[in-house]
Amino acid sequence: MSWPVIILILLVGLALIALEIVALPGAISGICGGTLVIIGIWQTYATHGSMAGNITLISSILVGFLMLVVLMKSGTWKRFSLKEESNSKVNQVDASTIAVGARGKTISRLAPAGKALIGNEIVEVHSDGAFIEEGKEIEVTEIEGYKISVVEINT
Repeated sequence: MSWPVIILILLVGLALIALEIVALPGAISGICGGTLVIIGIWQTYATHGSMAGNITLISSILVGFLMLVVLMKSGTWKRFSLKEESNSKVNQVDASTIAVGARGKTISRLAPAGKALIGNEIVEVHSDGAFIEEGKEIEVTEIEGYKISVVEINT
């Protein structure tokens, strides 16, 4: 195999590994990239001898390391990181206010989860899989831990 083909295989492999690290989680591109790098190094040993193979191996490791350092320092991670803070909370079910049979009104669409006003509390509720529009009357059918299940009341 010629040098241009080996270099192309190595560069495509390293690019796929970089994509795996930065943008494509799931290991497919990382596995493909690693396989291409291994094939490129193996072909160098097979075609051009052990000295060229050793140089290619060391060069690939160094380029991979430098690529990782550049990706870390360039701020690439900041483009993909979450910048908003979540201020939601787990339902704290007050048994005196919310119990099976309690009624309330949806304040967001339940698709199949959303927010509802039950008693004087705004809580996250779950329908049985059906979509319930905003402003509909609901009834609590089950409370399991922090999950409040509801059904729409047809009036």
